[in-house]
Amino acid sequence: MKVGVFSVILGSLKLEQTLDYLAGLGVQAIELGAGGYAGTNHCPVDGLLSSERKSKDFLKMIQSRGLQISALTCAGNNLHPKRKLAASFDRDFRKAVRLANKLGVEVVITFSGCPGGAAGDQSPNWVTCPWPPDYLEILDYQWRDVVIPYWQKAGAFSKQNGVKVALEMHPGFVVYNPETLMKLRKAVGPVIGVNFDPSHLFWQGIDPCAALQALEGAVWHCHAKDTAVHQWNSTTHGVLDTKHYRDELNRAWIFRTVGYGHPRHFWCNFVSTLRMIGYDGVLSMEHEDSLMTPREGLEKGVRFLQSIILQEAKGAVTWA
Repeated sequence: MKVGVFSVILGSLKLEQTLDYLAGLGVQAIELGAGGYAGTNHCPVDGLLSSERKSKDFLKMIQSRGLQISALTCAGNNLHPKRKLAASFDRDFRKAVRLANKLGVEVVITFSGCPGGAAGDQSPNWVTCPWPPDYLEILDYQWRDVVIPYWQKAGAFSKQNGVKVALEMHPGFVVYNPETLMKLRKAVGPVIGVNFDPSHLFWQGIDPCAALQALEGAVWHCHAKDTAVHQWNSTTHGVLDTKHYRDELNRAWIFRTVGYGHPRHFWCNFVSTLRMIGYDGVLSMEHEDSLMTPREGLEKGVRFLQSIILQEAKGAVTWA
């Protein structure tokens, strides 16, 4: 396994500065924003697609520092009911897939998206309960008429380019847990997999290690991000929380640097489960801890991950 960093949190730095900083921390991989919500600060997609020389120089800049690109992230809502917005996200996604092919990157990360509740709607509609019966009708419409048709086409495009689609299971989108991920994968095919981010599962009450077992063979990439559930709020108001992430004291949960939401014991189990299901790739640290600066959060998180990842190949069982 290798420790990586999702570089968007360092967007105020130039790419060369970011690479030098991460290499100095002993980081081995970088995940780059390549459109959508992630932006393109460190990955000028259009320029790299248009120039063979620029793309070669770009790779050399990264590889010369001992780093690899673990994935390109183009997070967006490609199913947004506002057609112009959906089309913009889709264009970014397809550019990211083409660039991944050009750079030799195997994985593009995005979200499944969320359509409106019916044709003609202007806002996404994320369904969280089966009653009143309107909500089941919404789900039928979304999956039958929008979600599956779009991802069948987008999946075929990605497969043609030799790129895997890693969907992040994120509440607010139609794929938010292992069940919905596997539902879409069954409809589209094995080009669809997961960017496994435990932080979005903790507050849903999902055990990330159990979820990994349910997703064996479908984990294309992995984020390292923690969540602290504040029981002084969650036991009273539940975990569906719309308060801003800056309102840390009053929220039911907040994102944390690895090790600040769940103890070392959990994370040791987590990396062990990853190995048991056959994933020995990059753990890409995504920093969204509002209680720490990017520098402090990244450096504490990287040191923590370096102390628990399994770096050597699995040994032979000589004692049995």
